[in-house]
Parts: sequence; structure tokens; C-alpha cells
Amino acid sequence: MSADEEPETGSATTVISRPIGEVFEAISDVTRMGEWSPECTGGRWIDGADGPAVGAKFEGENVAAMGPVTLKKWTTTSEVTECAANETFEFLSADYTRWRYDFLEREGKTVVTESFSYPPYGGWQGFVYGTVMRRNTTMTKGLQTTLDRIKEVLEG
Repeated sequence: MSADEEPETGSATTVISRPIGEVFEAISDVTRMGEWSPECTGGRWIDGADGPAVGAKFEGENVAAMGPVTLKKWTTTSEVTECAANETFEFLSADYTRWRYDFLEREGKTVVTESFSYPPYGGWQGFVYGTVMRRNTTMTKGLQTTLDRIKEVLEG
């Protein structure tokens, strides 16, 4: 990405009526992401990692679909780039997309913001991902879906 190109970004926020430690623990456990993400169907720690820490690596199984039609399935390798208990959990996926969760405690509840950023696609990929698939919009909607499902599961 050149200095004059802005990254593609998106974010969503929700309030979960659970203690911040419980919310942070659930979200930073990548083995649970398949429970709530519309794109990631599962995850596992690799290379000796067994939990969230800066430098820990994990693989995620993903699927992109339009309605009932699966367009693509893939596995990504990610590395945790920031991990501060009850504050931030961030990772870089496939050396390309940065995913981040920020946590705030408010009156016994947890405010969670999930966000992403990635370099803009160029050429035909920019057309396909940006115009045809509306990737940024789809990903941003996916953030809200993920947070809504986490909230539902944790508030039970």
C-alpha cells in the first residue's frame, strides 16, 4: 500500500451484560470463533501456542458465501500483534488484514468494538471485491453479526 492509499476499514460495537474478563476471555479464545462468526468456521492455536499472547499464531477456517452458494473456502494463518487482558486483542491475518477487539468496562457491562483494516485491492481484484462482492460492506455487517452472536451466547 502506498502512502497516499487509505486502508479499507470497518467497525461495529455492542454492549454485553457480562464482566469484562469473561468477555475478553471468550473473544480471545480463537477456538471459539466458529461459534459466532459468519465467515470463520473454526480456529486452532498452532506452533506451540495454547492461548492469546503477542506472537502466538493460529489458523482459521473460513468460508465466503452469497446466500446458500459457497464462493470460497480457505485457511488463514494469523499472528497475535497486541494482547492486553481486558483491553485489546488484535491479530494480523494472512499478513494482510488486521482484526482488533477493544474492550471497555461500563457499569459492570462490557463495551466491545470489533474492527478491521486492510490495504485496498487494485485492478480487477478491486473491481471484484469492491464492486461485485462489496467486501467492505459484507465484512462490516459480519462484525455486527459476530458481536450480536457473542452477546447472545454470553448473556445466555
